[in-house]
Amino acid sequence: ANENLILVSVFEDAIAAAEFLRLKSVDLLFLDINMPDITGIDLFKSLEIKPLVIFTTAYKNFAFEGFELNAVDYLLKPIDYIRFKKAVAKAVEYRQYKLQKNTNTLEESIFVHSEYKLVKIDIGNILYIESLEDYVKIHLQVGKMILTLSTLKKMLEKLPPEKFSRIHRSYVVPIKLVSAIVNRKAQLTDGTLLPISDTFASFIDDWQNQS
Repeated sequence: ANENLILVSVFEDAIAAAEFLRLKSVDLLFLDINMPDITGIDLFKSLEIKPLVIFTTAYKNFAFEGFELNAVDYLLKPIDYIRFKKAVAKAVEYRQYKLQKNTNTLEESIFVHSEYKLVKIDIGNILYIESLEDYVKIHLQVGKMILTLSTLKKMLEKLPPEKFSRIHRSYVVPIKLVSAIVNRKAQLTDGTLLPISDTFASFIDDWQNQS
């Protein structure tokens, strides 16, 4: 049992499930990818209003498509209960995060999709963010780098503007981690040097005013 979950309904028929979801609003959907008539992925794509979704399946090869649909998580059968609880906790936390965002509550963390699942990142742990065409690399002070399908513009929309600044078409930095400006480069506290482009040269004045 999980105190955060209330079971609303169960379906073995994808068409009936789709009809129910068009009439009723749910917060979280557990969806088996392999179902009669249509796949769980096609069912989810067909929904006009998409709830948070956790995909379940016995086949690993569906993971990437689940990732493309921004699934909260992806559970392989047989489903381990501890793993199930973690997925639910992540969904609950993400829903709270979205509600806080709508009320402009001060945010200490963000969520991104990486490696087929939702990942929580503490804002204070971000070293810098790097653009790689359709992806961004989030370099952390502690922990391994996180790769997510996004753009710097979208990332900046998630971050507090008073704490993060774009210094180049390829880089966003936490302002407080810039320890020096060296030959038009931002030097971070760990020694990393990142270029400051002409387009974002106003960052130098902004940084000096904050220092």
